Amino acid sequence: MAVVGAGAAGALVAVQLCEGAARRRIPLDLILVDPAPEAGRGTAYATEVPEHRLNVPVGGMSCYPDDPGHFRRWLCRHGDPTVTAADFASRYRFGSYLADTLGRAIITAHGTVSVRRLRTRATGCADAAGGRLELKLADGGTVTADSVVLATGPAAGRSGWAPAQLVASDRFVPRPWTPGALDAVGESDDVLLVGTGLTAVDLALVLDRPGRTVHAVSRGGLLPQPHAVAPLPAVPPPPGLAALPFHRLRRELTRHFAATRRAHGDWRPALDGLRPEIARLWQGLTDDERAEFLGRDATPWNVHRHRMAPSTAETIARARAARRLRVHAGRVASAAPREDGGLTVSLADGRALRVAWVVDCTGPGLRADAGGDPLWSGLLSDGLAAPGPLGIGVSTDGGRLLDAQGRPERPLFTLGAPRRGELWETTAIPEIRQQAKEIAEAVLAPLTSAPRSVRRRPTDQFGLPLSTHAAAAASFRCGLARVITVRAKAAESFARATELDPGFALGHAALALLGHECGADVDVARELADAQRSVRERGDERERSFVDVVTRRIREHEAHAGDGTSDGDTALVDHLGRFPADAFALGIAVPTIAFSGVADLDGTLALGLVERTASAYEGHWFHTSLLSFVRQEQGRIEEAGELARAALAAQPASGHAVHALAHVHYESGEHRAGRDWLDGWIGGQGRGAVHRAHFSWHVALHELALDDSAAVRRRWFAQLAPGQVNGVRALVDSGSLLWRARMSRNWTGRVPVDGVLDAVARDLVERPSTAFTALHSAVALAAAGDLPALRRLRTHAAGADPVQREVVVPLCSALEAVLEEEWATAVRELRGLLPSLRRVGGSAAQREVVEETLLYALVEAGHSDKARHLLEQRLDRRASPLDRRRLAGLSL
Repeated sequence: MAVVGAGAAGALVAVQLCEGAARRRIPLDLILVDPAPEAGRGTAYATEVPEHRLNVPVGGMSCYPDDPGHFRRWLCRHGDPTVTAADFASRYRFGSYLADTLGRAIITAHGTVSVRRLRTRATGCADAAGGRLELKLADGGTVTADSVVLATGPAAGRSGWAPAQLVASDRFVPRPWTPGALDAVGESDDVLLVGTGLTAVDLALVLDRPGRTVHAVSRGGLLPQPHAVAPLPAVPPPPGLAALPFHRLRRELTRHFAATRRAHGDWRPALDGLRPEIARLWQGLTDDERAEFLGRDATPWNVHRHRMAPSTAETIARARAARRLRVHAGRVASAAPREDGGLTVSLADGRALRVAWVVDCTGPGLRADAGGDPLWSGLLSDGLAAPGPLGIGVSTDGGRLLDAQGRPERPLFTLGAPRRGELWETTAIPEIRQQAKEIAEAVLAPLTSAPRSVRRRPTDQFGLPLSTHAAAAASFRCGLARVITVRAKAAESFARATELDPGFALGHAALALLGHECGADVDVARELADAQRSVRERGDERERSFVDVVTRRIREHEAHAGDGTSDGDTALVDHLGRFPADAFALGIAVPTIAFSGVADLDGTLALGLVERTASAYEGHWFHTSLLSFVRQEQGRIEEAGELARAALAAQPASGHAVHALAHVHYESGEHRAGRDWLDGWIGGQGRGAVHRAHFSWHVALHELALDDSAAVRRRWFAQLAPGQVNGVRALVDSGSLLWRARMSRNWTGRVPVDGVLDAVARDLVERPSTAFTALHSAVALAAAGDLPALRRLRTHAAGADPVQREVVVPLCSALEAVLEEEWATAVRELRGLLPSLRRVGGSAAQREVVEETLLYALVEAGHSDKARHLLEQRLDRRASPLDRRRLAGLSL
């Protein structure tokens, strides 16, 4: 496979080819032909001028059409953590991103794809034996390939507008992006830019300085419009436009733009909404109508469609206000040399401009061979390619070149600017990346081997087939074993599986889920996109269903769905109905400790899932562990304890069983035995456990119940302080323990909660996506005494999902009342919360933090009888030296 051109288009094709071939395990020899020192930059992204910004926001510049946030995340990881999708990055940074993404794709595909760079130009392409193609190179060599992609970018312009005197002058710069083209321009030399588009804007930024006047001239004298500082959502055009004749199409679009401006105060949303329809509308025009568009509408179209970044527009406006940049409407008629070496350039209307230099900024040519490229000239003259509509670009069938007879006979492809005649809108990254994906698919599809027989596939621990090879399957089984035992380094095992087989969908889906729900250090969106691609290419029904479940759960969270429904939960339950032996899916569904589980207000759904899948596991310790946890949630404490001990006898490292037994000990009031047993497990089998902080939290609960304040302090500093615990775990375990210790008067003075909050992303604290996290955010903020943040959290919860509105909003109000010592209000709000508290999820032991707060408020409010009644109820449930002490204190 040969790709001619290693700029943006070539890099995007190469990324898709490398990753696609690696996923499908297709051996590929990929050759990139380009003289540039670095792949990915081309002309557009080689500029190191920091003021040269992209003219598309960061959110539209991903390499991947199915992962729009990829570029933004890359910037965040490479020194710009606050960048947003609406920002405009420098063009040089984008070139670095392209080069890095290509490099990573090559590394990922190593062993399947070999990549070579030939730093020379392709000067010709001809048929070779066996339906192959031969590229002729400028250094005299040749390359014979099964397929060729011409990613040559826009054709260079020919300066056809320039009078002969100007072309002959050494003060004329026909190609300003050639390295060193502007080096001879003196500090005080005035310059004329011919053209007022984005190229002229870029050069005006470079040339602008005090003491110099930069003139810019074009027939319309119009600079590009700026992007909006705060862009509005796109407004789609009215339906049926493609069926209209051109004069009616123009009229309807004019009305659409006017209506959008009236409704939104801006025309940009109308143009942005039209963009997905542009190729279809263009292809519906006759050649005469296209010619009419080019003659009448192309200039205003380009001015409004290809916009400046807001910061660029501001700089240009300052230069114009200072008269350092002067824009003229007109046409260059002649140029004459002056005695000082400069030029006098006369415009058609008689005006004359005295400048030292003239720079061609009219942009690329529309014909594929406009710049005299011998490769395209040869293809057209030999009939291997045919001009596109109106002679613009070339004709293709979905990117495959049509020959002079209109046939797609050869494995010869192109993308981007050469397709402008047939698509018009084809030079921006959003269009090019989609074309790159389609070309890679067209090249690789015939090479994809038939799927392996199901009987030959390896399986997981529970007999389910895996669409991968034995080595990757072994790593996946290791990761699954760590997941079902709740042990650390599961993500590392799944990552190894995807390294061994980049097309292993379940490995990617597992990584995406662990990153999303468990905070594993993975690029969730990237892994999810890889899972979706891979499962389409080679996944069975069970794997497709699992990837769909993961996709729905992640996207639901990202969308912050607030209507109380859960499409992800529905899909998960349906998946388990069809594939009950899918242990990973069952572990996701039953909320013990590792995953968030299904939304289940009374526990019946989780119980039903565990009971319905029992026959698929035949008493396996994993299933028994989950059943033990569900039983203790039902209050069947003795049965839960027996099940947990049975599971631990078979697998002493089972985190689910340990978690269930920890709850059994707590709810049974066996605080000393529970403390000693769990402390011993943490120091032994639990050394490799993930969520160790939560097990430590359980030990600390026993120590609180034993009224051992010194032990609670030691435990917190040794196992639950920031540094030991970070992220949401610090919020849920470390923060809540401090508040409970304060409410039970086992921690006097200010609790060290500030470090906990510093260990958690501020968005997670003040804008949590789930009611469970929101409850613990409220508790931690109360412990910190941060009333303003608590009120911001309440405002967020009021606009979030129903559970946050109904539970977290009054909880925030109650905690505000506690901090302000308005005890009657606190008691009223907290008592009203108790019946609906289960809706936030989590365990009864976790939700008990609200009851602890109520008990504290009752005592402070002087409601001794009500406090006594609550304590007696608690002691009826389980023994507690702490509650006995508090009850005795009420009698004094």
